[in-house]
Amino acid sequence: MTEEKFSPEQSLQLIQSMISKTRQSMSDNSIYFLVWGWLTFAACTGQFILKHIFQYEKHYMVWLVTVIGIGFSIYQTRKEDRTIKAKTYVDESMSHLWAGMAISFFVLGMILSKLGWGTAVFPFFIMLYGLGTFVSGNIIRFKPLIIGGLIAFALAIGSTFAGYDHQMLFGAAAILISYIIPAHLLRRKIKTVNS
Repeated sequence: MTEEKFSPEQSLQLIQSMISKTRQSMSDNSIYFLVWGWLTFAACTGQFILKHIFQYEKHYMVWLVTVIGIGFSIYQTRKEDRTIKAKTYVDESMSHLWAGMAISFFVLGMILSKLGWGTAVFPFFIMLYGLGTFVSGNIIRFKPLIIGGLIAFALAIGSTFAGYDHQMLFGAAAILISYIIPAHLLRRKIKTVNS
């Protein structure tokens, strides 16, 4: 069997093609960013309102809304697995990144709740929001995700100077800037390119 050799230009075209396909795939899958973004945004702001305004003791229960996101993600992933014929290496990398991020959120939540660091949870979560979007943006070379991730890192640091109640608002801002806005921009960019 002979090995096909690519010129540097052909190799670059192949890489660009894979990135373009992944951008299209991410645009198609930006529904995940939007669903999780809006659910998390609602949970952050909802928790702030329940705790800070209504002084509701079990304000953290608002996070049960993430069950909707888990159910949606399982359903959507199964649906996509039946229709997608082949995934690129970049698609696989993105899948592994976000599976690892989901596990990290869960593990960090368990660690912090066990250690009693509940008032420090938001800076860590905001940092993870930034990590996921920063790496995703660099993989697909989409600046709004990269910038959103960098701003989330800054918000994670800034939130350490705020009280727990206001850290929730930092979390909401991080989600808006790093998930929701870039997802809408990515969908718009792909629609413009395809029209």
